[in-house]
Amino acid sequence: MENFKDRFSESFLQHFVDVMIEQSSKFQADLFLQQIYDDRWHELAFKQRLRHIAEAITVALPLPYPQAIDILIQAAPYCRGVEYLFFPDYVELNGLEHLDVSIRALEVFTVYSSAEFAVRPFIIRYPAQMLEQMDRWIVSDNEHLRRLASEGFRPRLPWATQLPLFIQDPSPTLERLTKLNNDPSLYVRKSVANHLNDIAKDHPDRIAELAQQWYGHHTHTDWIVRHGCRTLLKRDHPAILQLFGYIASEDVHITHFQVQPTTVMMGDYVEFSFTLVNESATDQSLRIDYEIHHMKANGKNAPKRFKWTAKSFASGTHVIRKKHLFKEITTRKYYAGIHYVSIYINGVEQDKASFMLEL
Repeated sequence: MENFKDRFSESFLQHFVDVMIEQSSKFQADLFLQQIYDDRWHELAFKQRLRHIAEAITVALPLPYPQAIDILIQAAPYCRGVEYLFFPDYVELNGLEHLDVSIRALEVFTVYSSAEFAVRPFIIRYPAQMLEQMDRWIVSDNEHLRRLASEGFRPRLPWATQLPLFIQDPSPTLERLTKLNNDPSLYVRKSVANHLNDIAKDHPDRIAELAQQWYGHHTHTDWIVRHGCRTLLKRDHPAILQLFGYIASEDVHITHFQVQPTTVMMGDYVEFSFTLVNESATDQSLRIDYEIHHMKANGKNAPKRFKWTAKSFASGTHVIRKKHLFKEITTRKYYAGIHYVSIYINGVEQDKASFMLEL
């Protein structure tokens, strides 16, 4: 999210100031801008800037929290987009002792930006009350509130505080997600799928069982199950492979597996190719994945699974090729040395080859 930081330009912040001045004479614009442009501003990443702006609002709007919230609620319709996540962040920063006022505000702010991050401290502090709130959001006519019911309660939401209570026991949220499993909104369905995928990391058999119960009853539900089981597919969970028709067969194998070049530099591609052979008389549903066994600092290799393709292959032979780019990313540190690539078809390793990575 670091590349979003530059969206907080002078014109953007001036627009927010103009909106706030229009809503309340109590808002101290000069003080707000003074708080924003301190010595740290240019060094702050996106999420740090969100909190920094929320802190500046707190200083520049010196009113009791419920009164300040009313002003921000009036301003919210003029402030739409991910950049305005500092509205719900203001609630997280100041409103933990004011549950009812804060939830009312988050219901408004999530429509214009998103409250999935800000709602989590309230879930941790007030689990019983927030589960009751989840029940109300799930049946809302507003897709943003239905999504918040799922996204806000995701146990391992990226960039957010984890929810240990639901990592340990996802039963309370899983029971409620059933009411969203054929939601007409793709926005909501994506969240439900991601929620299931979070739970699958800690309770794989639980989600596999749920997937078997849900699958095959509604196209919306089938979409959720497929996307929600992506981690289980990467882990070759046998029940999920079978559910989606990816059944291992002795009639399917590969030949002529090659890796080119055998030495690859950072910033370049390595290409894998092989001939897929389907010796059966019928089409076969195949999920083809590959694993890169990255060299680690300790000199050992650790695998990372990547999806290649999933489709039906006719009887006969098929030449398959794939390029993989080695580039710097924030979530992985690369080390020079021997790497390996393995090819998997329907959860079964077919072949493995080595290549050298040079930094």
